[in-house]
Amino acid sequence: MRHGMANKKLNRTSEHRKALLKNMLNSLIKYEQIKTTLPKAKFLKPQADKIISLGKKETLQTTKMLVSQLQDITSANKVKKTLSKRYEKRKGGYTRIIKAGFRYGDNAPMAIIEFVDRDVEARRIDKKKKVTTKETPKAEETKQATA
Repeated sequence: MRHGMANKKLNRTSEHRKALLKNMLNSLIKYEQIKTTLPKAKFLKPQADKIISLGKKETLQTTKMLVSQLQDITSANKVKKTLSKRYEKRKGGYTRIIKAGFRYGDNAPMAIIEFVDRDVEARRIDKKKKVTTKETPKAEETKQATA
């Protein structure tokens, strides 16, 4: 019998699995590409597609559902404003999974899950830009004074 085999359990409790899914969805929406294990990517793909389909409907109810599922207003806004506009002509298949070899430590199969027409610059959102500033005159004076 195949009762109760609706989704993968990923060797986690239900609360841990829900938190994992929510965090991975938020990361995928924010960076538009994440690297994870293959079973997690396969678990995430249908959920991400459902979130984009939900964002394409412009009602207050769908906005509330997005915020309740993602638990992040910025992610929900990105889905409503940018991702839904990007995929308004596409009927489905918003994400793709690319196999990316095996992890060094435990040989787990790795995969990259990304949006189909993703923004390449979205990966660099949190990266700090290197600031090249010249030394101020006070810093030069203190160096000379200590020498």
